[in-house]
Amino acid sequence: MHEDRETTGRVAGDQSKERPAPTLLEQMGGVSGLLYSSLPVVVFVLANAFFGLWAGIWSALGSGVLITVLRVVRKEPLQPAISGLFGVAIAAFVAYRTGSAKGFFLFGIWASLVYCGVFVLSILVRWPLAGLVWSFLNGTGTAWRSDRRSRYGYDLATLTLAAVFGARFVVQRWLYEADHTGWLAFAKIAMGYPLYGLALLVVVWAVRRSDQRIKELEEVRASTEAGTEAALRVQ
Repeated sequence: MHEDRETTGRVAGDQSKERPAPTLLEQMGGVSGLLYSSLPVVVFVLANAFFGLWAGIWSALGSGVLITVLRVVRKEPLQPAISGLFGVAIAAFVAYRTGSAKGFFLFGIWASLVYCGVFVLSILVRWPLAGLVWSFLNGTGTAWRSDRRSRYGYDLATLTLAAVFGARFVVQRWLYEADHTGWLAFAKIAMGYPLYGLALLVVVWAVRRSDQRIKELEEVRASTEAGTEAALRVQ
């Protein structure tokens, strides 16, 4: 039995080593994630253009529900679908309350400004969110905060994310004021996953840079401690 367990453990370990690390696109939900996030927006704009605001609202909500059901059937992670459905529901409610198609995008516009402010604030208080969230999700701790170069890397990654949300707010707010609902939909999609993907590249750079720095510092610390212990033994 003991040997069987060891064999099973080795096989599982070999399989985990052979399993390729998820790509950046996969971490963002893959191509399906991009399509799922874009579909309610496209459906809303088309239905509103041809059949009016009410049809656009119900069509967007219906597409959000269908996406959630599809994820359940395909046994895909539900959290993105639920978050997306919640966002669509809020957008539809705002459009209903304002009585305007462009109101569908209002919540996302102001949410982008809030996110931008939160990211900038996290840099000012020396807890950059890019590093903090990564540490929380991966359980790697916050040793990076004691290394100035690592913290600066996460500052840059967090600032990049803030710039993405800031750009979304500025562009989409201008389109909102100009009543360009169709261009609003285009901007929401184009400034969504594509820009977010570019920002994540900076986050990945900061993570790898920090991990290498922490590893080097730990090696130096271990070498110093070993040298000190050897000197004490000689004395």
